[in-house]
Amino acid sequence: MKRRISRHFKAKSADSGGCFLRLCPFLLGRLTVVFCAVLLLASCASNLAPTSSLKQPPSQKIRHHTVSKGETLYSIAWRYGKDFKELASVNRISAPYRIFPGQRLALTGRAPVASSQPVAKTVAKTKKVTRKAPAKVSKPAPKVVKRSSISDGNKSVTKWRWPVRGRVLSRFQANDPLRKGVDIAGKKGESVQAAADGTVIYAGSALRGYGKLLIIKHNEEFLSAYAHNDKLLVGEGTKVRAGQRIAELGSSGTNRDMLHFEIRKNGQPVDPLAYLP
Repeated sequence: MKRRISRHFKAKSADSGGCFLRLCPFLLGRLTVVFCAVLLLASCASNLAPTSSLKQPPSQKIRHHTVSKGETLYSIAWRYGKDFKELASVNRISAPYRIFPGQRLALTGRAPVASSQPVAKTVAKTKKVTRKAPAKVSKPAPKVVKRSSISDGNKSVTKWRWPVRGRVLSRFQANDPLRKGVDIAGKKGESVQAAADGTVIYAGSALRGYGKLLIIKHNEEFLSAYAHNDKLLVGEGTKVRAGQRIAELGSSGTNRDMLHFEIRKNGQPVDPLAYLP
């Protein structure tokens, strides 16, 4: 009986040893594959650049604009922060700066310079000329040039006035493209007044983010804008006086009743609070 049991255990151990020997090549192969994969992943990870060193792709500058219905040269210049005179000159557009839908405008470039033609020199024969005493010429009186009533940086200009009275919600920030003016709180339907004398050069809602917008030209340097109106009371070409009612306050293009007011000098936004009394 004891001999049978010992034989049985010996047979079992022999079978298990054989199985282990048969499995060894398979296990070794698996372990080799896993080890190689770990080494490969470690080498790849070591070659990856840190996230902080990855630069964003350069942004492409817009060089042209195709005119859409309702746009004017002034509104396009306003949109891209350019002086309307410069934009007109680059595209060879003369006053009154009429453009049409589908027209392609260059946003960059230099104004064309008129080529000066050489003047032909004429050689005259020398003749004896009797010299006479020069007649006395009366000098014309110097012309008096009237300065614009709106001067840069002069806070005491009385022609500037608040377009609406209310709490200032947001102030001008020079380096923030979303804060080019001031936001003034108000009630729907409240009167919006012209901040200074001028001519309405844009009235519409084609400028994205401004809602119903008015732009007034005060002189060759200064423009002012009145955005998010509920109703526009004047049209393009209308001459307005400081304090005249030009719109009704609203929330078009925004989420609350307020007036967004901007002043631009030569196409560039300036702080309205530096000009308002």
